[in-house]
Amino acid sequence: MKKKVAEMMNAQINKELYSAYLYLDFSNYFIEKGLAGLANWYRIQAMEERDHAMLFYDYMHHNNQKVTLEAIEKPTRDYNTPLEVLKTALGHEEYITASIDEIYGEAMSCKDYRSMQFLDWFVKEQGEEEANANDLITKMELFGNDPKSLYLLDAELGARVYTPPTLVVD
Repeated sequence: MKKKVAEMMNAQINKELYSAYLYLDFSNYFIEKGLAGLANWYRIQAMEERDHAMLFYDYMHHNNQKVTLEAIEKPTRDYNTPLEVLKTALGHEEYITASIDEIYGEAMSCKDYRSMQFLDWFVKEQGEEEANANDLITKMELFGNDPKSLYLLDAELGARVYTPPTLVVD
């Protein structure tokens, strides 16, 4: 593994763990608002982000790279409505996508093909994450002001169950 790629992946571990913290804070927000389904959605998102961090962690160790765990920043609540939370989540997913794209670009430039192959899963995953975030925004914009529709959306999101990632680190 190339040194710069390893440094960027190590930093990505922290970004993924921050994502988990951020999504747990979103879950807290929705619990406080009485929206258990949205809280469930973001609690599961937090578990997924933790798993993403662990995939990078395992990949680094599998490739004999030192992992340095840095402090995880505390999320700040810069949102006041459910829609603002969803838009914050989309912005954050776009940030994570850009970060993974940067790592991929660095791996490509130094011909670290194994890391590129590992990152392929994350590139696809980020496409799904952004699509899900956009879908939630669309639904909230369509239904969020109507209490009955919000109730149904919340119930739909409450049915989500956690599914661990299927990526095998080698």
